[in-house]
Amino acid sequence: MTRFVKNVILFAIAVVLVPLSVANRHTVSLSLNPFDPQDPRLTLTDIPLFWVIFASLGIGVIVGGLGAWAKQGRWRKEARVKRREADKWHKEADQLREITPAAQPVSGVKGLTGPDNRSAA
Repeated sequence: MTRFVKNVILFAIAVVLVPLSVANRHTVSLSLNPFDPQDPRLTLTDIPLFWVIFASLGIGVIVGGLGAWAKQGRWRKEARVKRREADKWHKEADQLREITPAAQPVSGVKGLTGPDNRSAA
């Protein structure tokens, strides 16, 4: 089922990306120097426009993912602390089980008495 869903999603992405690529196949020059756009060292020439668009989208996804990951750092740290604390308490409970003898029923002694016939109110 997950393979089917994955294929449907990939097909939907392809349906969007292929026409976008065909419509934007013209070549462009990309200058990475805002102060001197004519600088040949930082100018990429004759790149298809769809590569610029896809690279921008990819960089945006990566930067957004890194931002979300950094924002969730507090929660990951708290989860690590809670996991260590839980491990400590489990270890202490195991140690107490080992040193505490199991309760043995005492023979000849009656248990708790039953309720009497008086009303509880």
